[in-house]
Amino acid sequence: MRAEVLVVPDCPNETTTVERLRQVLDETGRIDTPVEVHVVTLQTVPWASAFAGSPTVVIDGVDPFADQASAGAGLSCRVYRGPEGVSGAPSLEALRRVIGR
Repeated sequence: MRAEVLVVPDCPNETTTVERLRQVLDETGRIDTPVEVHVVTLQTVPWASAFAGSPTVVIDGVDPFADQASAGAGLSCRVYRGPEGVSGAPSLEALRRVIGR
């Protein structure tokens, strides 16, 4: 499994997202799966204007939360919807659902 987090520079939700993703990977026996963090800018990624927002979790090349994303959010913050409302990072439960697939 490949686990990535795409962020804009100085994303305020990067640490929370990475920590939660790491926790879920460990819980599901994927202790050896690294969490790769990639910074997205217009200079480094030509498709940044189509980026769903920061942070974006990508599992095996797929954004498992794409159905919640605003199309072409660009280099801005992303929000995740859950039972508790909106948050700047996916919840542990949401990550458990997508990692368990």
